[in-house]
Amino acid sequence: MIRLTEVEKTYENGTHALKGVSFRVDDGEFVFLVGPSGSGKSTILKLLTAEEAPTAGQVAVNGYNVNTIRPQQVPFLRRSLGVVFQDFRLIDKKTVYENMSFAMRAIGASAREVRKRIPYVLDLVGLGEKGGQFPGQLSGGEQQRVAIARALVNNPNMIIADEPTGNLDPSRSYEIMRLLERINELGTTILVVTHEKELVNRFSKRVLTIENGRIISDRQGGFYGYEKK
Repeated sequence: MIRLTEVEKTYENGTHALKGVSFRVDDGEFVFLVGPSGSGKSTILKLLTAEEAPTAGQVAVNGYNVNTIRPQQVPFLRRSLGVVFQDFRLIDKKTVYENMSFAMRAIGASAREVRKRIPYVLDLVGLGEKGGQFPGQLSGGEQQRVAIARALVNNPNMIIADEPTGNLDPSRSYEIMRLLERINELGTTILVVTHEKELVNRFSKRVLTIENGRIISDRQGGFYGYEKK
């Protein structure tokens, strides 16, 4: 679960990135966070992963208070999240299986757990036959599916996808979003940060719209609040 309450964030250079932001994402939800460049989306992500702390207000993520979290607790908070990036961030010299194994071993998973979990997750994202291939041998859409699989492999409570379709064509973008929807249906909370209006409008999900550091709309379905009238 995510809960932001009257959150302010001012950086050392004076940039006032967030101005009284409040919202809640409950377990099992699928939510789009939308808004133009510079609106505050990236700052919210940094708060959710405890990369930054709020200047004022409260941030809670999966039972952790980001305001008071101790440095030794941060890795545990991050393990409860699976983060998917626009640029995939796969290790080129490791196979798909090795990329996922690396993520599991980083949190102390046993060899048995690795052998059991990876094939299941690869099948889930439609890449059951691709474990032995390297990222460079895959299409952009397949690489993003690997990135999603890697985010899923440690069974996080929530997946945060930061512009996950930014490097993909429209048909591949739709496939990735349908995959995230299917993962959500299996019980994982999904937060997708994007600016792709057409894609958001194809899914009847909750949409949080941020502009100039403020949440200007929180509604079900569509790209509400972002279009100027």
